[in-house]
Amino acid sequence: MDSSTFHHFLQNGLGDVLFKLRDIEWVKGDRHGRLQQQFTPSYVMVVVTGGNGRLTMETEGHQLRKDAVYLCPPHATFGIDSESLEEIELFLLRFDVYSESAEHFHLVQGEKLEAFIGEIPIQSAGQLGILCHTILGHWQQEDGFGRFQGQLAFSELLLHIFKHQNFTGNDSKNAVKLAKDYLEEHYAEDLSIEQLARIAQVSPKYFVDLYKKTFGISAMDYLGEVRLNKAKQLMAKSPTKLRDIAHQVGYHDEFYFSRKFKKEVGVSPTVYMKSRQRKIAVYHAPLMGYMLALKMIPYAAPLHPKWTAYYHKMYRNDVPVHLSAFRQMQDWEANIETLTKAGLDLILSLDDLTAVEKERLEEGDIPVFTVPAGKSCWREQLLVTAERVGEQAEAESWLRAFTRKTEERREQLHRVMQNETVAILRIWKGSMYLHCNRSMGEVFYGDLQMNPAFRSDAREYDMEMTLEQLSLLDPDHLLLLICQEAETLEYWKALKQSVGWKELKAVRANKVSRIPADPWREYSATAHDRLVDEAFLLLTGDRPK
Repeated sequence: MDSSTFHHFLQNGLGDVLFKLRDIEWVKGDRHGRLQQQFTPSYVMVVVTGGNGRLTMETEGHQLRKDAVYLCPPHATFGIDSESLEEIELFLLRFDVYSESAEHFHLVQGEKLEAFIGEIPIQSAGQLGILCHTILGHWQQEDGFGRFQGQLAFSELLLHIFKHQNFTGNDSKNAVKLAKDYLEEHYAEDLSIEQLARIAQVSPKYFVDLYKKTFGISAMDYLGEVRLNKAKQLMAKSPTKLRDIAHQVGYHDEFYFSRKFKKEVGVSPTVYMKSRQRKIAVYHAPLMGYMLALKMIPYAAPLHPKWTAYYHKMYRNDVPVHLSAFRQMQDWEANIETLTKAGLDLILSLDDLTAVEKERLEEGDIPVFTVPAGKSCWREQLLVTAERVGEQAEAESWLRAFTRKTEERREQLHRVMQNETVAILRIWKGSMYLHCNRSMGEVFYGDLQMNPAFRSDAREYDMEMTLEQLSLLDPDHLLLLICQEAETLEYWKALKQSVGWKELKAVRANKVSRIPADPWREYSATAHDRLVDEAFLLLTGDRPK
């Protein structure tokens, strides 16, 4: 938004809107080093007052800076990765926007502040922290006057942001963005810092600093990433000579390219290309967890930074065709349409499809192989998947390695735990549940033989609990699965401040750990391999709060 457009918005766009603060949260020294990707029903403003990190809104990334605020729209996902585990300090302000009509105010979802979504550079940014601490102080008061004062202070913060938006900062950002766009289009050419700096119309020295500050990576390192990802795409799409691929992505020396590829990816280009020879799509995300165990990367798969966080982070540049993973295949019709145009060899699907979905998926010319999802265990599902793609030997080798690893981890855990008990709690909305899903039952309590504080004949359960009931169980360790949405997070914030919670044995002994939905709620081979690693680190090493 340029200066004239912005002032027009101030004069004509703000007169008929109200801003209502829902909540303010101060995040400092998060030992996880990250805020999990979470869904937000309201606007979220991120104000960074210390440390460094990277904000991901849906699939778009922003390097966090102290002289800016960041606005996430309603009904989107956001998450933050911190570069410094101890120094990150920021405020999260959740709020709604109401627009005035002829008779009343009504909630608006995104159109009023659409131009502000993303990064908003601010002049006089030092005031941001002071204003946020003022809001927080009022908000923490228990009487209604405190909340009312907090709303007034929030209005002051918004006014400060609107009045001090840094158009010069926007100009600098736009200039370096032009250089980034040029790099992405001309990655196969011999690019230099001097050339990119000329495009941004700044000095080379200033360009180096500005690019790293804006995008969190140097221009030359980003050029290497772009070339590597383009090479992966070429390897996945058609059989091509390594020399030709190297030349197409900007490397004159194929041997240098090969060494660089192996250093970054972990395998040689030849091995990588062999794994990509067949165009196989996985219709359900857990099937990617089986494909990876077979050392195969799908040609198409459901990917999303929240709903399939690990796969999106690790493999988004390796999978050429991204299907929607939003809210567990809500967009299945669009996914099937995408698959019909992808030129696939086969599609792998779980067999728990609706009749309509199954008919639509199978009506094309692409073979569809199903994997049983019901009562068959994950080991059987891996073997069936391997049979479908002709990799039975690889599956058996992987299972043997998993068994050896699990036995070693089990022995080490038992030496450290000394038969201490564990309870897993699922916290959702305004309640907590004693929880055990298939993965937890079969791997955590089964393969690792962790000692449950609650014993049940059922391998799966989800029982609502009170603090009094939890106190009677008296677990030595608590693992918390906390739904990443506003109402649940508000309940969790109140719960951990309650006297009953603080008196729990596990809380007093600092043996409480938060666990992410990924991998603890995914039923697949790769997810279970990661679950074993995460459980081992949580229960024997650092216990992040």
